[in-house]
Amino acid sequence: LTDVYSSSPALGRYFRSAQVVYFSNESSTVFYQLEFSVPPQTDGFMENMMNPDFIRNILRQNIYDEY
Repeated sequence: LTDVYSSSPALGRYFRSAQVVYFSNESSTVFYQLEFSVPPQTDGFMENMMNPDFIRNILRQNIYDEY
């Protein structure tokens, strides 16, 4: 995750860290926490760049690109 988000053209400059919060071998489930450094109040930044769908899609695109 660290490589995915730190190398992202859209979020790389804001990305700070990633850590696994929970991992289960039984269900192949991983919960993780991402930390970003958000710039001072910028119109639309939180709604657009920090949108959970946008952040998920960066990871999803990286997975697609690998295959």
